[in-house]
Amino acid sequence: MEKEILIKKLKEIVKPYVQDQTAFEQLTEETDFINDLKVNSANLIDIVLDVEDMFDIEIDNESMEQMLSVKQALEIIQKKMIT
Repeated sequence: MEKEILIKKLKEIVKPYVQDQTAFEQLTEETDFINDLKVNSANLIDIVLDVEDMFDIEIDNESMEQMLSVKQALEIIQKKMIT
């Protein structure tokens, strides 16, 4: 799946949990979910569960702990979709 499509789908998932709309509108691969978008850790778990549902993948705890930025999320999603 193309990166642009993945980013668009990820933005749909993340949007309800974002506390900083300005940062969300300027989202890039370098955007950090907690520091930039002000997503709290409980909502980060919700995002991971939503990602699993949308992409029909399973994200293990180790990967979940690494999924702190858009770039890391994209890498994990792409890796899990291949395997």
